[in-house]
Amino acid sequence: MHQFEIKRIFELELFGVDASFTNSALFMVIAACLITLFTVLAMRRGSLVPTRLQSVAELSYEFVANMVRDNVGTDGMKYFPFVFTLFMFVLILNMLGMIPYTFTVTSHIIVTFALAAFIFLGVTLIGFWKHGAKFLKFFVPEGVPFVMLPLLVVIEVISYLTRPLSLSVRLFANMMAGHTMLKVFGSFVVALGFLGGWAALAFMVAFTGLEILVAFLQAYVFAILTCIYLNDALHMHH
Repeated sequence: MHQFEIKRIFELELFGVDASFTNSALFMVIAACLITLFTVLAMRRGSLVPTRLQSVAELSYEFVANMVRDNVGTDGMKYFPFVFTLFMFVLILNMLGMIPYTFTVTSHIIVTFALAAFIFLGVTLIGFWKHGAKFLKFFVPEGVPFVMLPLLVVIEVISYLTRPLSLSVRLFANMMAGHTMLKVFGSFVVALGFLGGWAALAFMVAFTGLEILVAFLQAYVFAILTCIYLNDALHMHH
């Protein structure tokens, strides 16, 4: 499990708090730099006949824009920059983790929970800003007998409060489990040797392809659930 170990690169302590720059922070900075570099280089000229890099940038833009429009509506496009940044950030972190000898930031629940908690607090504040105290009606299902109402309200509140936990665990568990499996089968290749390791190696190649797909899907799921939560806050659909 050494691949998941957080290591200090520069030790730093601020007001008694360990604020050291770690390998996790390094790869988050790398991801942010890569996204910025990609978008700037791709759209630097903005030619009518797009280059390959510009085509990829435009496809990613339209992909996220359609996701926001389909799940939040046109009035949700004001939050497009945030959703686009979130999707690209999680995607690049996942993809960086697929490179040998790198660090998978999203395999740590503290990172995924911090992202999910920020989304949860932001969406909740948007809900109260948009609807005021009427946002509390979101926890009251319509057409429910009065006798059942107290129980269902408690269930709805608990369900709402578990959103950041489920959002963070889904991403963390998928990335950590996938990389652990790759490590296990990699050790099988070495242990079985030249004659017996071919089956494990073939499985690793196929599983690596699956992991790349999972890396994209988890970024997509993280972004689309954010859109669904935004839709609930803006339109109070139950």
